[in-house]
Amino acid sequence: MPEYTAAQIKVLEGLEPVRRRPGMFIGSTDIKGFHHLITEIIDNSIDEALTGRANEIWVTLKKDGCAQVKDNGAGIPVEPHPRYKIPALELAMTKLHAGAKFDDKTYKISGGLHGVGASVVNALSSWFKVEVHRNGKAYAQEYKRGKPITSVRQIGKANNTGTITTFLPDKQVFKDITFNYKTIEELIRERAYLIPQLKFNLYDERENRLANFYFEGGIVSLVTYFNRNKKTLNAPIYIPGEADSVKVEAALQYNDSFSENICSFVNVINTQDGGTHLTGFKMALTRAVNDYAKKIGAIKDGDGFTGEDTVQGLTAVVAVKIPTDKIQFESQTKAKLNNPEAQGLVATVVKEGLDIFFEEHPGDARQIIEKINLAARARLAARAAKEAVLKKGELTGLTLPGKLADCQERNPALSELYIVEGDSAGGSAKQGRDRRFQAILPLGGKILNTERAQLDKIIKFEELKDLIVALGMGIGETLNSKKLRYQRIIIMCDADVDGSHIATLLLTFFYRHLPIIIDQGFLYLALPPLYKIQIGKEIYYAYNDEGKEKIISEFKQQKKSIKNLSIQRYKGLGEMSPEQLWETTMNPEKRTLKKVTIEDAQKTDETFSMLMGEDVLPRKRYIQSHSKFATLDI
Repeated sequence: MPEYTAAQIKVLEGLEPVRRRPGMFIGSTDIKGFHHLITEIIDNSIDEALTGRANEIWVTLKKDGCAQVKDNGAGIPVEPHPRYKIPALELAMTKLHAGAKFDDKTYKISGGLHGVGASVVNALSSWFKVEVHRNGKAYAQEYKRGKPITSVRQIGKANNTGTITTFLPDKQVFKDITFNYKTIEELIRERAYLIPQLKFNLYDERENRLANFYFEGGIVSLVTYFNRNKKTLNAPIYIPGEADSVKVEAALQYNDSFSENICSFVNVINTQDGGTHLTGFKMALTRAVNDYAKKIGAIKDGDGFTGEDTVQGLTAVVAVKIPTDKIQFESQTKAKLNNPEAQGLVATVVKEGLDIFFEEHPGDARQIIEKINLAARARLAARAAKEAVLKKGELTGLTLPGKLADCQERNPALSELYIVEGDSAGGSAKQGRDRRFQAILPLGGKILNTERAQLDKIIKFEELKDLIVALGMGIGETLNSKKLRYQRIIIMCDADVDGSHIATLLLTFFYRHLPIIIDQGFLYLALPPLYKIQIGKEIYYAYNDEGKEKIISEFKQQKKSIKNLSIQRYKGLGEMSPEQLWETTMNPEKRTLKKVTIEDAQKTDETFSMLMGEDVLPRKRYIQSHSKFATLDI
């Protein structure tokens, strides 16, 4: 064992910690972490707007793969810092925790709390340039992986003020450095709603498309946008307030769905994991609803609605603005607010606002109470139905479903469950699997659409009941994730339209009723091959048409004969032998799996509501607008 001395203590200077551990600063290096880069730069420009120094932001996705963010704010200072003796621009771009946001006089309200946003993006970019327009002059500096490759220099004159940041993410850090237009469009749209007087311009040079965003209605308009494809039950309720230098805004509206859709923001930053402000909102909502329901006699003393009841069919936005020097996020990704005082402040403002609204709008109030009462009755009915089933022993883990071919492994971390479409494919999977750690559960055809189904109907549906029992963790109020029997759950369906439909029905079930499985990263989609290609005695598998053509062209390039070429297009998993199914789709060393994740909770909710809900018109529009992308198997 090597000697442990002072020489082993490493000091990471400058931006080296970011390069060494990027996940600590942007959450991950996957597609979500990658898009966090442009979010950080955009939010820096938004901070200029929050201080009143900017009113327009331009975002450009360039053909060469770079992203550019421009604002008409004050521009970053370029004069030497009095202590560090280097230009303030260079200091802000190359040092962690260096920035004006630590000075509460400069940025009283800011999302860039830690002063590391731009410098982190710089560190994770193969090329990074900042251009500053200030005091009638234009200045610029360029960097490579966080290190300056030019000095801060004047490059000309300027007729305005502002900052232009252009960067190319580093391929050494990210597998894919292609910016997704839709992802960026949504984050800009969201922020445009939150700052009514700020204009956004998004231009994609790659596709030559331009979008502009400017909204007067604030978060009320955002709630209306979220509910645009749903039948609403009341006019949007807007509640503003301020206490202890914290500004609170809430907007809410109920619809006829069963799903909850609440977004929370702090200083324009989307806190996707919620936090104390969201807790305060939900507390106030439950109290206000119960108080009013008792007052009008909708419920009796001693009874009451639960928090779960009050959020069914609710779309809401909760936004707070907290002084920069007081804000406490859980991490640099700013996904969760930790300020303890925010809970009480938000609860007070929202409770008072709802009390006033219910008194002044009794018609809307009764509509809301009826909706919540329906949710409560459904919850009680589902509980009664579930208890009846439990008494029969049908949902206990004592007797596993007869269709389930379980694995020998009892450690959930080492076990996986294949949910297979059809008995034929299920038979092949049972024969081809590694029974030591792979379990197989065949499903007989299409399952219940659970988008709007209550728990009692789900439990009575045989295929879903078998799945719930096989998973072992329960459902609804009895759910216990520690009892999950498999930590890799794989949906394996045919590579055709029916298979996609069944996979979508299963995804709907997991998303709406067992989302914890997705949140913990345990749900996957198997990718079976579409073609078997045999050239002489050699066999290849292709997962799409492009793959098939690539295999054939490679043989031609190698000047090999393709006279004995045969191509089999699989119509279903049942056409594969057990050996082929293992080799292509189940062998951990060769298979391809897609992990199911939720990148954008709001967009995911909208998509499931649109595709699987009762309202036909939004689904019809979607099919018409996307029909040109469909691959028809004719």
